[in-house]
Amino acid sequence: MATRIGMVLLALSAAGCAVSRPVAVTTGLGVAAAAYADVHDAQGKLLGRLLLTPSAGGIRVQGTLQGLPPGTHALHLHAVGQCVPPFTSAGPHFNPENVPHGLSSPQGGHAGDLPNVIVGQNGQAVVDVTGRARLEGSTGILDADGAAVVLHAAADDNVTDPAGNAGARIACGVITR
Repeated sequence: MATRIGMVLLALSAAGCAVSRPVAVTTGLGVAAAAYADVHDAQGKLLGRLLLTPSAGGIRVQGTLQGLPPGTHALHLHAVGQCVPPFTSAGPHFNPENVPHGLSSPQGGHAGDLPNVIVGQNGQAVVDVTGRARLEGSTGILDADGAAVVLHAAADDNVTDPAGNAGARIACGVITR
């Protein structure tokens, strides 16, 4: 009987009907996504989806991106949930504590600073990084103007303020619940 009720709730949820409690979306990565970002290049081509979940001390960003130039690229959380090419609409790095940039900074860097990602010769990057930002609260990215995930043309040197000499913004995804 419980299985039958669960199937009915799932069917109602899939049909867009309201249910008494939210249904978690389980990803192929085996985690429930709290938020996601569909990442596009400047021509509007979908490169992949990144999933954002709470983790110890902050946020975990996971997913696969394709169709990118090989090499090491900076990945940051930006302060505004807009992705109009050339993606400057995403604003600066998410930095609610107003500290200097860089994971190597003595102050810990911006809450939006994330480790670099490596794109293989096949143009694919498997992203699995953590950062200090949180989904909600005083250092929460899900605020009134939203936030975005931005991939840069070059690696982040993790010290240079304000953006680690990471170069142009080549891909962007608005973070959505």
